[in-house]
Amino acid sequence: MKSRKSWHEKLVGAKGLPKVVVIKGKLRKSWGKGTCAIPAPIEVDELMRQVPKGRITTINDIRAAVAKRHGATIGCPITSGIFAMIAAHAAEEDAAGGRKNVTPYWRTLKSGGVLNEKYPGGAAAQKAKLEQEGHKVLKMKKNYSVENYEQAVFQPR
Repeated sequence: MKSRKSWHEKLVGAKGLPKVVVIKGKLRKSWGKGTCAIPAPIEVDELMRQVPKGRITTINDIRAAVAKRHGATIGCPITSGIFAMIAAHAAEEDAAGGRKNVTPYWRTLKSGGVLNEKYPGGAAAQKAKLEQEGHKVLKMKKNYSVENYEQAVFQPR
């Protein structure tokens, strides 16, 4: 029986990425014309690592950085989000193994400043980490979001 890959193995497994593809078919309706940069998981992790304490970024900022790096029209909205989640779980895996300098994944929010319930410990754990760094997190219907997140946004490169 094949053993399951660790989060860290998923993070460093590039599988032919990054690559740039032409946006075709049904995706043109939502993504528009042009090209889409599909990042490598480790590339998303690297961009997340750039965000300093007290600042935040969004997955859309990560996507913009990916697109710019690869000269594409957009950064892939699907894989960027999945790879951010992988980076978050790999960081917790590293922390559990005693590593101190892990990716500060809690500083990467969903669009609109919304916390990511798919990160380790869910939105509640992300909320606690953000509040420790001085951010005010508000409950908005079903979700949590960082108050005035736009003022703390950091643009990774």
